[in-house]
Amino acid sequence: MTGLKQIIQPDEIPSPSVYPYSQAVMVQTNRLLFIAGQPAMDADSRTVGVGDIAAQTRQVYRNISSVLKSVGADFSNVVELTTFIVGRENLKAHREALFEIYNDLLPSQDYPPDSVVLVAGLYREDFLIEVKAIAALP
Repeated sequence: MTGLKQIIQPDEIPSPSVYPYSQAVMVQTNRLLFIAGQPAMDADSRTVGVGDIAAQTRQVYRNISSVLKSVGADFSNVVELTTFIVGRENLKAHREALFEIYNDLLPSQDYPPDSVVLVAGLYREDFLIEVKAIAALP
């Protein structure tokens, strides 16, 4: 284990191939940050990217990054994500946006585990995605 976390990818189960994620992360810390589900809203509570899952995905990850920054952390501290997506038809564009985002946020490619859940809808009708996160802090 280096630092706070160790990425776990057992040989006995399939490696992630469609989405960038790790099978597990082992964490050694006394401090965890639980980030509420972040929708694609800007600071004025306006929905960003209405009808555009890629734009909404980028905004969601900006929001998570802002929460992390507010406590002196960054995306490398994230140890688990749960992603809620409206409609199977949005998966491909979300995945493509996620790879672009991760190139900037996680150049090490030490991806956090991520459970992707398809849902019928979210809090606002124009939300296509919401992501909640857990981060390990030093």
